[in-house]
Amino acid sequence: MKQWWLELFGSPKKALRIQEVALPAPLSSHIVIKIKAAGLVAFTIIGTSAARGQTAIDRLQSLVETSARRLLIAQQVALAKWDSGAAVEDLPREAQVITGAVRDGVSRGLDPTSVSNFFKAEIEANKVIQYSLLANWRRAGRAPAHAPIDLVATIRPQLDHVQAALIAELADTVAIRASTTCRADVAKAIGKYVLVHKHEVGSLQSIALDRALAASCTL
Repeated sequence: MKQWWLELFGSPKKALRIQEVALPAPLSSHIVIKIKAAGLVAFTIIGTSAARGQTAIDRLQSLVETSARRLLIAQQVALAKWDSGAAVEDLPREAQVITGAVRDGVSRGLDPTSVSNFFKAEIEANKVIQYSLLANWRRAGRAPAHAPIDLVATIRPQLDHVQAALIAELADTVAIRASTTCRADVAKAIGKYVLVHKHEVGSLQSIALDRALAASCTL
């Protein structure tokens, strides 16, 4: 089966490295401290300027990309459930995921209700993918060829990793998600992602991504 999605990873981060220059012993430690302080100020100014240069749509891209990664895993979940015959709905597991997300979100200073609403939307979007794929495979009478997939040992750790990344992105975009333009910004950020990845993202995935991020805004 042709893979219809591209898994993305965060953009590489550039680190600023300050080299210490050999100086006369009586002055070296004092001057090295100044060099380090100057470097820290420069790094802060560069980072702040870069952040100011980004639009809300740009700053939401990481959240969109991470949400897309979670939806990519939904295909594997669907295959695992095809093999086992398990239902798409798993309310105890969903409750467990939301409880864990709220706990982790609160530890990052996030509002528990907003975190709960966000992950409920993420879970519903994941199920949109599962329902659609399973229905397609039932109509065809078969699923794509695949190796056995262990939902508990393989898939859930991946989802836990993505969940932690989503919590971090929510914490980084608090102000944007509380703005009056948030819904338009999120919609445009998703549109930008879909346009960039138009050869990998089909209509089903685009709809699911809209659903996944439907509760991103806190106003």
